[in-house]
Amino acid sequence: MVVAFVGGLAIGNMSASGSGTEIADTDSGSPSAAVQPGTAAAPAAAGDVERFRIAVEDAQPSKGPADALVTIVEFSEFECPFCSRVNPTMARIVEEYGDDVRIVWRNNPLPFHQNAGPAAQAAMEAYAQGGSDKFWAMHDKLFENQRTLTRENLERFATELGLNMERFRGALDNNTHQEAIAADQALAQQIGARGTPNFFVNGRNLRGAQPFERFKALIDEELATARGLVEGGTARGEVYAALTRDGRTTPAPQPTQPQQANKNRPARPQPDPAAVYRVPIEGNVPSKGSDNPLVTIVEVSDFECPFCSRVNPTIAQILEEYGDDVRVVWFNNPLPFHQNAPAAHQAAMEAFDQGGSEKFWAMHDKLFENQRALGRAELEGYAEELGLNMAQFRSALDNEEHKDVIEAQQQLAQSLGARGTPSFFVNGRNVRGAQPFPAFKRVIDEELARARELIANGTPRRGVYAAAIADGATEPQMLAAPAQPAGAQAAQKAQPARPDADQVYEIPVPDGRPGFGPADAAVVIQEFTDFQCPFCSRVLPTLQQVKERYGDRVRLVFRNYPLPFHQQAPLAHQAAMEVFTQGGNDKFWAYHDVLFQNMRALERADLERYAEELGGINMAQFRQALDTNRHEAVVNGDMEAVRSAGARIGTPSFFINGRLLQGAQPFPAFQAAIDRALEEAAN
Repeated sequence: MVVAFVGGLAIGNMSASGSGTEIADTDSGSPSAAVQPGTAAAPAAAGDVERFRIAVEDAQPSKGPADALVTIVEFSEFECPFCSRVNPTMARIVEEYGDDVRIVWRNNPLPFHQNAGPAAQAAMEAYAQGGSDKFWAMHDKLFENQRTLTRENLERFATELGLNMERFRGALDNNTHQEAIAADQALAQQIGARGTPNFFVNGRNLRGAQPFERFKALIDEELATARGLVEGGTARGEVYAALTRDGRTTPAPQPTQPQQANKNRPARPQPDPAAVYRVPIEGNVPSKGSDNPLVTIVEVSDFECPFCSRVNPTIAQILEEYGDDVRVVWFNNPLPFHQNAPAAHQAAMEAFDQGGSEKFWAMHDKLFENQRALGRAELEGYAEELGLNMAQFRSALDNEEHKDVIEAQQQLAQSLGARGTPSFFVNGRNVRGAQPFPAFKRVIDEELARARELIANGTPRRGVYAAAIADGATEPQMLAAPAQPAGAQAAQKAQPARPDADQVYEIPVPDGRPGFGPADAAVVIQEFTDFQCPFCSRVLPTLQQVKERYGDRVRLVFRNYPLPFHQQAPLAHQAAMEVFTQGGNDKFWAYHDVLFQNMRALERADLERYAEELGGINMAQFRQALDTNRHEAVVNGDMEAVRSAGARIGTPSFFINGRLLQGAQPFPAFQAAIDRALEEAAN
């Protein structure tokens, strides 16, 4: 999760908290000793900067000549959204630098992207059959269809490229290229390039989907270095080998100074693994295992979460090994950035409503077996296969009949600190993540002993769970921070304190901005968002729910916050503000929706086309506004307002009467914050 969400993810972040916030980190992935954009490039001798020795062989697909002065080795994978976003930058590099640059591909399919491995196999088979031309053609198709990398589609792409389909199917069936892919992955691990994308520019590491300017600064410096070598007698074709000959083959050591600084920071509190939480099981809920257990495991999970899928064999092993001593109870927590999860949870709960736990677990298995196919048509297909009443099923999904139960379980889990998925409460003790069987076994065995002690003291078996959680906590329990080293307290005092969770930020609400709700609403929500941020688009249904639930009591004000690693976002924000200037709220929100629906197509020509299709926009004025950066001051002013208030945010972020709510949170999180603000306003 962490790798997928590091703003360059995530995802955030993203998932450990369940918030799905993209964090702007302008220092992330900066090259060692690289010049800054806009400064002159100076030659850097091979020994002056840190380089890695990465062999380039005929076995790797490439584009550009073998005697290029700059070789960029790209460790990437086809299901990573950040890898997709850097592709236009790589195309621009090829276009601007021509024969001076070569790009070499290395595979690093990440373990939590289920289709990335087969996609890498497909690309390498295209390379085996047709060399780099076919590889890059397949590469483009895979990235253009990142969300539909099924076996059927891989075969379709191969057919469209004219590959030998018998050989192609055989390669995928037999994992023909697995050894080569695994070798690339092992190399990435060896040199510390664990996340994707990761680039080595003449051996110098540049991490993440960085903007063109970051690459340009490094490439220009390397070109100067390479030309110096050539002038000194090194053949062009030997430049890369000469520069990387003495390069590292292991991860770079962490810099000393930041480590020392970290020692002076207060340790972040960690969850107490021994804490017991009160997790009431109310009403009829899906469960499996004993009807009269000693240990009850409440599983808080999400049908679209890959980690939830991977823990299922462990849960099966627990039930098999512990038999009548264990019961597993299901709680719903569809995360806000999984678009198909809410409907999938509705489908599972409707199966439970119609056929009890037996039908629920049958639907549960189908959903996890088909995590990439959770559209409405697929859900109805699974329901038909299970023999459910289809009229009732469709009605349940249409009307979100199980929404209250799902949201109540989400709220309970979040109140106990279990925001991510999967999360488990073993007789009230929290086990987080897709842990292996031994991690569960240790806690279960301890709880079995505690349960038997309760029984020995007179608690009936049927009352064990209630007794085990009776005095449980109702909020996150953290371990005390370890003692700080000498001098750390003084250093800590010299640092600015972290803002309190209840801090109210003073961010003035500007006039004449897009939004909804009356100017005198009791609650004002300032939404700071980015048109190229996927999490910003996923929170839109929740904002609509806020509007419907609270009406005139809430005012929402749109604010611009394009993140620095989203290259097309600044111009998209300027375009949206020009549409607002010309057409007011109605035109703005229509254009706003079009931009989020087309996040992968936000070039200048696209922005103009969307405005023209909108109708009622003076296109001459629109183009002039973009040509002259008419709204740049407004966009920058929104970002400066956050900085001036002392807040550090990602996107989306919401200031609700000044209190910060970060990320694409579910509706209950907004509801709690808004209700609190309404209560305070009334008092």
